[in-house]
Amino acid sequence: MEASVNVKSKAKPASAFDSAKFEMPKFEMPKMEVPAAFREIAEKGVSQAKESYEKMKAAAEEATDVMEETYSTATKGSSEYGQKLIDTARLNTNAAFDFFAQILAVKSLSEAVELSTAHARKQFEVVTEQTKDLTSMAQKVATDAVEPLKAGVTKAFSKVA
Repeated sequence: MEASVNVKSKAKPASAFDSAKFEMPKFEMPKMEVPAAFREIAEKGVSQAKESYEKMKAAAEEATDVMEETYSTATKGSSEYGQKLIDTARLNTNAAFDFFAQILAVKSLSEAVELSTAHARKQFEVVTEQTKDLTSMAQKVATDAVEPLKAGVTKAFSKVA
């Protein structure tokens, strides 16, 4: 048995990552046809996944719209309620300053008691009316803020049914 060695005079510098030394063998994959039934099942699965995605996307967009509307309504109502509170505080402060100006001008103790009693009675009526207005407004704000959520949930359940 003879072994022949072919030695070339021009030697390449040895490289640790010489691509020729580490070349991966190439295997050809056998060609096989996917059965039609399997293809149909795969196509149905992809189709159903797309439909589910579209439904979920639409539901998420609707939920986002409902939340935006709810937030907008609540923000507007809260702003109006806050303005009403400021107006109420301003009216009550002005009434207190007017009362103090009047009380400083009294000439007798009986006049001071009479003025104080009249002011207290009037302020009780005003505060009672202000409380009714603020309570009514708070209920309206809460109802208006919840209405878009209620409508959205009703719409969602009607689609499911």
